[in-house]
Amino acid sequence: MARVACRRSSSPKAQDRRSSSVHSRDPIPTVRKNPFSPCLLLLAFFAFVCLSFTAMGQTTDVNDVHVQPREVEKPKESPKPDPVSTANGLSARVRPLKVDVDLVLVPVTITDPMNRLVTGLDKDNFQLFEGNASQQIRTFSAEDAPVSLGVIFDSSGSMNTKMDRAKEAVIEFFKTANPQDEFFMITFNDEPDEIVDFTNSVDDIQNRLVFAVPRKRTALLDAIYMGISKMRHAKYPKKALLIISDGGDNHSRYTENEIKSLVKEADVMIYAIGIYDRYASAVEERLGPQLLSDITELTGGRAFTIDNPNDLGDVATKIGVELRNQYVLGYRPSKVVRDGKWRKIKVKLLPPKGLPPLKVYARTGYYAPAE
Repeated sequence: MARVACRRSSSPKAQDRRSSSVHSRDPIPTVRKNPFSPCLLLLAFFAFVCLSFTAMGQTTDVNDVHVQPREVEKPKESPKPDPVSTANGLSARVRPLKVDVDLVLVPVTITDPMNRLVTGLDKDNFQLFEGNASQQIRTFSAEDAPVSLGVIFDSSGSMNTKMDRAKEAVIEFFKTANPQDEFFMITFNDEPDEIVDFTNSVDDIQNRLVFAVPRKRTALLDAIYMGISKMRHAKYPKKALLIISDGGDNHSRYTENEIKSLVKEADVMIYAIGIYDRYASAVEERLGPQLLSDITELTGGRAFTIDNPNDLGDVATKIGVELRNQYVLGYRPSKVVRDGKWRKIKVKLLPPKGLPPLKVYARTGYYAPAE
């Protein structure tokens, strides 16, 4: 800022001129000089301006410009569903009520004798039965819809020699994911632990998976219970769990029958990769393959049993691709009784001529509404 200064003349010549000028004129009345001369007033003005800018600089960043936007009337939007707070403080949006509450959706997977996926079938290639009554298929889809998916990962002590391969299998599985998918991850040993909440980032899963360390015992059934409970906050109607484990359960509070009843109600497909030692001495390890097979078949999923950890990645990729190539059949029961009881579902295939015998994987039933 330019400085302004008033210089008062003090040379002898100037004083003589003032003296002579006074004496040469007629006497005039004495007038008291104004102490606030123009120079002083000018200095005071500049000082006030400087202080004002200093004060503004103390409270406002010169690079931070705040402009009050002009209010624009926005078009009215339809009300959105209220969020519900989850146990960990995050919010999960409530799914809107379906108008067609009696529509039952049945995901179906078809494989050939070599366990390869069969795609390209039409609605006319399927028959649906509830109990013994044939049902009309009202909706049919073979599109790759977004999935809410949870990984149930065994980190018990017996996974010590298989942990690295199992982590690689998870990474391979997520390579088949779509950008819209959402994931969460639960590890388990003595007890289950949710290490990643619902996320759209595969990196979040991989970064936390690095810290999984094999130790303690195996609470597999408790981990399945936690995964099913977590799915109540899923965004998408298509939901699935992937279990990666090397043995049966030996430390859960929940029983096998309790978990089977739970998955029958849940409308969540469950897939499993079991890494088993065929010569295992522990009873729970010998029963492990059957346990996972029984649980997954109830949901329309599948259990894959392998004895070589090197096969983990290929099987995980296969499951991921299978999730993207399912048929979804929808029907409205011809006889609706709201009694809350179990309804058996049977899907039959009418394959085109020339195809070998095909295998059908679908959910086995559902619980009717109680009201």
